[in-house]
Amino acid sequence: MPPPPIRLGRPRPRLRLVGLALTLVMLAFVVRLLQVQAVDASAYAAKAEQNRYVVHTIAADRGGITDRNGVALAISENAYDITADPTMFAVKQLKIDDGPEQAAALLAPILNQDQATIVKKLRPENKLSRYTRLATRQTPQVWKQIRDLKAALAKKAGTDKNTANVLAGVFADPSSQRVYPNGDLAAGVLGWVNADGRGGGGIEQELNKQLSGKDGKIRYAQSGGREVPTVGSTETPAVPGSDAELTIDRDIQWAAQNAITQQVRKSRADRGYVIVQDTRTGEILAMANSPGFDPNDLAKADGEAMGNAAVQDAYEPGSTAKVMSMAAVLEENAATPLTHVVVPNRLHRGDRLFQDDVDHDTWYLTLNGVLAKSSNIGTILATGQLGRTQQEANKALYSYLRKFGIGTSTGLGFPGETRGILAPSGKWSTSQQYTIPFGQGFSLSAMQAASVYSTIANGGVRIEPTLVRGTEGADGRFTPAPQPKKTRVVSEKTAATLAQMLESVVDDEQGTGIRARIPGYRVAGKTGTANRVDPATGRYRGYTSSFAGFAPADNPRITVYCAIQNATSGSYYGGQICGPIYKQVMEFALKTLQVPPTGAKAANLPVTYKP
Repeated sequence: MPPPPIRLGRPRPRLRLVGLALTLVMLAFVVRLLQVQAVDASAYAAKAEQNRYVVHTIAADRGGITDRNGVALAISENAYDITADPTMFAVKQLKIDDGPEQAAALLAPILNQDQATIVKKLRPENKLSRYTRLATRQTPQVWKQIRDLKAALAKKAGTDKNTANVLAGVFADPSSQRVYPNGDLAAGVLGWVNADGRGGGGIEQELNKQLSGKDGKIRYAQSGGREVPTVGSTETPAVPGSDAELTIDRDIQWAAQNAITQQVRKSRADRGYVIVQDTRTGEILAMANSPGFDPNDLAKADGEAMGNAAVQDAYEPGSTAKVMSMAAVLEENAATPLTHVVVPNRLHRGDRLFQDDVDHDTWYLTLNGVLAKSSNIGTILATGQLGRTQQEANKALYSYLRKFGIGTSTGLGFPGETRGILAPSGKWSTSQQYTIPFGQGFSLSAMQAASVYSTIANGGVRIEPTLVRGTEGADGRFTPAPQPKKTRVVSEKTAATLAQMLESVVDDEQGTGIRARIPGYRVAGKTGTANRVDPATGRYRGYTSSFAGFAPADNPRITVYCAIQNATSGSYYGGQICGPIYKQVMEFALKTLQVPPTGAKAANLPVTYKP
């Protein structure tokens, strides 16, 4: 019996079912495409943009700093900021669990950093973060070492599937590194640049805006840590900073810094400073501090030495300030250089008994002799003639101290500059009424003290000191610094008379500044030895030793001021330890600037008289 015939099912229902299923699938695709391309198109585009494009900062070249002759004092060299994209160290990217640890092990010795610090940066709390800075201002050699290692890992990963390129997410942004070719020379003036690329002190801080320029940006597509060249990029160029030209003369700066450094070491002093100023322009030719620091190696710098003590320290000047008292006496016609002054062994004033630095019988001095022998008693007696009462005399002296710039800004504009301390005459204590005339009871900076002598040397006109001659932009255009302010303090006649009196301090055998003599030149100067206020305790301890003056005395060109704080070995008298520094630095400056002797004879004003 034959088998029954096989009956096939009706195909049309099945075809309809399959067609419906395909239609639903296609519909799902169409809906999804509409969602991606229309509804959420901007969101997906932004996400793709974020994952695909990278934006890096193009650091502007920082302007250089030169001395007055164009000699480089601070320059910027090519460097790199080492950066990373933390998302490229994730497990799903590298297919390993310890990508950050492996990368840190390779980078730590190259960057001289702790591995744990690098791991923390490569595995941030914010999982979406795509940028972290591993190190700043690394040399081209450091980046080359990382780049070569990165290329070697990439090559190995291409042939060995078990090797992950753990450095694929490490990049470099072009940057610059600040370099000071002369080491610690003028470090207090120049300052330094901090880790953020900003000036951290000195001229670097004062002119940071001009030196910094303006950073640019570059935006490009990347894939797998590499730039996609076919997509193109957009760039906003960086604008380089301006160069700054200082008034400093590198050679004179070296001479001043060398001299003060040797004496501070020899005297075992806390610190010292030397300022050299052009008397005619107010320009600072040298400003040296000891101890100093090397801005190339801030890690080894002493924090207390990183400022510019020559403008930041405030201290009682001592006898170098007597020139202001004498200026007031001469200008007010209270006395002349030949006025007789009887100087007793002791002088009772107010609640104190005053004496001179040396014990002596009664001296019979001219006013010129009071300055030459640096008599405290004689100065008290002379300034007492400035008014009918002591209060009037105090008021008159105070007005001249202010005219000379004491208690006010010098106009230099230097970061951290002190104004000094000078109380109004109505608030002077009983003792201050008699100590201020000889330089105790008020404070100033070395810059202010130098400015006093430059004022006398400039015929009685005070010129605000300057450190910057001007700036030169990227277009090569030089912009000179604003002209300094000029103020008449005393008459030209008074200034000339003071210059002759200051010569007696150096030239006369009875003067206190004979160690500052310079063969062939007429030298005007004044010694100073003041009780020193210890900054740590606020009490008097040790001495401030100083010497100030200018040359040639009859045609001044250069002012030199030196001060040493708390000399503990050998002499502490200003004439003994600062006089030789004045001579050494002044001789060098005169030769460097080719200032010839005038050839004129000194006035040789009398120091004493016979009663």
